[in-house]
Amino acid sequence: MHRSQAARRALSQVRRGLLGTVSRNVAPRAAFASIASGDKVPMSRLEPDEDLRKRYAAMEDRLGVVRKRLNRPMTLAEKVVYSHLDDPETQEIRRGVSYLRLRPDRVAMQDATAQMAVLQFISSGLPQTAVPSTIHCDHLIEGTTQAQADREDQYGGKADLKYAVKTNKEVYDFLASAGSKYGIGFWKPGSGIIHQIVLENYAFPGGMMIGTDSHTPNAGGLGMCAVGVGGADAVDVMAGLPWELKAPKVIGVRLTGKMSRWTSPKDVICKVAGILTVKGGTGAIVEYHGPGVDAISCTGMGTICNMGAEIGATTSMFPYNKRMYDYLVATDREPIAKLSDSFREHLRPDEGCEYDQLIEINLSELEPHINGPFTPDLAHPLSKFAEALRENKWPTELKAGLIGSCTNSSYEDMARAQSVAKQALSAGIKAKVPFTITPGSEQIRATIERDGMLDTFTKVGGTVLANACGPCIGQWKRTEVKKGEANSIVTSYNRNFAARNDGNPATHAFVTSPELVTAFTIAGDLTFNPEEDTLIGADGKEIKLDAPYGDELPGKGFEHGEETYQAPNPDGDFDVAVAPDSKRLQILEPFKPIGGKIEDAMVLIKAKGKCTTDHISMAGPWLKYRGHLDNISNNMLIGALNSENGEVNSIKDQLNGEYGAVPAVARHYKAEGKPWVVIGDENYGEGSSREHAALEPRHLGGVAIIVKSFARIHETNLKKQGMLPLTFADPADYDKVGPFDKLSIDVSGLSPGKPLEVKVKKPDGKDFTFTVNQTFNDNQITWYKAGSALNAMGKATK
Repeated sequence: MHRSQAARRALSQVRRGLLGTVSRNVAPRAAFASIASGDKVPMSRLEPDEDLRKRYAAMEDRLGVVRKRLNRPMTLAEKVVYSHLDDPETQEIRRGVSYLRLRPDRVAMQDATAQMAVLQFISSGLPQTAVPSTIHCDHLIEGTTQAQADREDQYGGKADLKYAVKTNKEVYDFLASAGSKYGIGFWKPGSGIIHQIVLENYAFPGGMMIGTDSHTPNAGGLGMCAVGVGGADAVDVMAGLPWELKAPKVIGVRLTGKMSRWTSPKDVICKVAGILTVKGGTGAIVEYHGPGVDAISCTGMGTICNMGAEIGATTSMFPYNKRMYDYLVATDREPIAKLSDSFREHLRPDEGCEYDQLIEINLSELEPHINGPFTPDLAHPLSKFAEALRENKWPTELKAGLIGSCTNSSYEDMARAQSVAKQALSAGIKAKVPFTITPGSEQIRATIERDGMLDTFTKVGGTVLANACGPCIGQWKRTEVKKGEANSIVTSYNRNFAARNDGNPATHAFVTSPELVTAFTIAGDLTFNPEEDTLIGADGKEIKLDAPYGDELPGKGFEHGEETYQAPNPDGDFDVAVAPDSKRLQILEPFKPIGGKIEDAMVLIKAKGKCTTDHISMAGPWLKYRGHLDNISNNMLIGALNSENGEVNSIKDQLNGEYGAVPAVARHYKAEGKPWVVIGDENYGEGSSREHAALEPRHLGGVAIIVKSFARIHETNLKKQGMLPLTFADPADYDKVGPFDKLSIDVSGLSPGKPLEVKVKKPDGKDFTFTVNQTFNDNQITWYKAGSALNAMGKATK
């Protein structure tokens, strides 16, 4: 037997263990036979050996156990989460309290985070992944809107893709060969954005997946529990280990009525973000329900779930309905649609179920919304937006409009935006400012090209970018506005933190629907209200834009476009070695445990205000180093605001008294054997799931991050890397800790729920003590003692 055959047989046994019946003593429910019997239904057309019918049968069996234990109506979120429990018979189940051990159905990774995840998986020594997994090349393609010398004086999608393939060849080759060797599907550059590809090919109602990107919840538009995580979580699941998640609370959003005119699904989540704020969903799944759900397309539901990441939610979900069935059929998955129909009692909330919080929104009364600037929860109804612009003295002249991204690049999105652009062209009007269009996938690009949409956008003055993330994640080579110049842009993206899109902290970024972006871009003025105001046509006459319209699915079906998928080839002979002198990739060295006592740790920086993962580990030009921990660590905390001097990337080195860049000072402390901590504000680490924001502090000698509160994913990522994420028991203690203090922490008695004491030594010799809270459970304490979760996994498998 060849080694690859043995590996596949072992993998098959692992997967049967993940899916198999969990209880020999519980009688199957009446509906079980109808699910368990019947022809095999592939989980995706690209994975014919993965049987969805078996997964549904195992889920139903687990759910039967949990129903008997809880003996109460259940929310949809509870049904899907608890039907993936590793041990439903003995697992403690208390919302907001218990740590659940779960068995996700699949893993998805984008190319920036996949590099580190794959490097970690390789170091585990396992021959293949235990669950279906994919890599998606979408993050490393930089978008341009003006001629570039490095692209042979070309710009736009084709030139940008060609340039990316050349400059990222080492990384793409590494990921492609590793995918083939370890059983991971590989989507080549130009295939599209991870979340759109997942929705088109892999998402299914009632499934559970984790993805190494914070907008993984996009798959909730197909009724999936899809959660953004760090790479270390992905490695655990790919290695066949249970995934750990604190039992989420459930926030219900009841929708009634029906959207009309300029209102779109984007306005639902913009409204919810304004209600819950960027941390209001932390520790919870947002579950949409009610009669208004049926008025939203499947891809529209995906939009809402996608941007749910901006409220800190674990994920967001919709119940299975006819709109999902239609989308599955349209994307060549009719067998899954039919099977989901037969499983639908488990794909919707029970009558009488209770939510931890309930929000009600009447879609008939919902206005179009524009959120921003600088934060996605600053919500403005369209009717009040112009007033807000003037009151806050935000730039009203628009400098750029950008549509697409993983949030809003569906066929329906593009069709509605095209309907606006067509009206402008009919009146002889073109876009007043640069206008970019990012198709979410090659399938979307090919389809909207066939149906004339790209031609319309080009004629109105737009630039079609590559099927990739592009400006949404800072991959935008913007040249028409100087850094530091105050200006406004409007996008259909999901996130708008300072400097997020173009690296310019003075850019005021607003997010809204693609159709409103198109209208603003044509007007060139953010005070323009298409529901009330008029434009001047080429003939000098006033025109008023009609409300946008677009089919949710293409009447002629989807065009697949170019073939961009590479299936795994575990029988092949692949070399995935990393060159020792590589600037892009670096083999990981295990972290040493921090230990039970931390003495006189320096305060590296006391960060003031919002400190997202973009502040901690910027994207944009730094994405190319995501596979090289030491190189990318040179961007650690360079965007954080230093409370001591009000500057970014300028802190005092307490060993020599000189001011320097944050990474440089951290390296100096590490070289001198001096541990250090970071002091932070509220919701520290919100935003992207990138684990580099945890890896970099650990790599450069950090031992603890002490803040008022954490974003969920970042707190877990820090634990995974063997660091101490701690929160002030009294938030007022944040003000007492100075930037030049030294902190000592006794961690020897670390146990679940037990607060720790931090002793502070002031520069003048005075001292005081304050209390911090921590959320470690027993398993996470094992990570800390081992030095990291990966170290702990390595010890457990020896």
